[in-house]
Amino acid sequence: MKLILKQDVEKVGSAGDIVTVKDGFGRNYLVPQGMAVYATAGAIRSTEEVKKQKSRKLQATKSHADELAIQIQNISVTISVTAGEDGKIFGTVTNQMLADQLNERGFDIDRRKISLDQEVKQLGEFTATIDLHSEVKASLKFWVVKDEQ
Repeated sequence: MKLILKQDVEKVGSAGDIVTVKDGFGRNYLVPQGMAVYATAGAIRSTEEVKKQKSRKLQATKSHADELAIQIQNISVTISVTAGEDGKIFGTVTNQMLADQLNERGFDIDRRKISLDQEVKQLGEFTATIDLHSEVKASLKFWVVKDEQ
């Protein structure tokens, strides 16, 4: 029996796949549970159209992420912190601080998408990685400077 999966089913396939399963499994479990529909000609055409639209949307999202990555790599961020005489800062620089700095510059980046390459506890120049898309990552250079108060 040929079915089109509406959701991921373990050991059978993922959503949108056209799979062949035993008649009893399809008729008694997959279809009644709403996990699959019968693979008629109309359903197959509909599924292919949905896949095309999803592909176009993913491509548009990726191209937007590419543009954003280029913009982010061309900016510089400076974070002012209180520090001791030896250059050691009180506390640590967090991804939330970087997200706030990026938001001030017009980039709406969630703090959970920012990962610091190392723990920042000194003054100096550091790098953070921003996950913009599953295939696109941007590298952000930032400077940690002593607060002049």
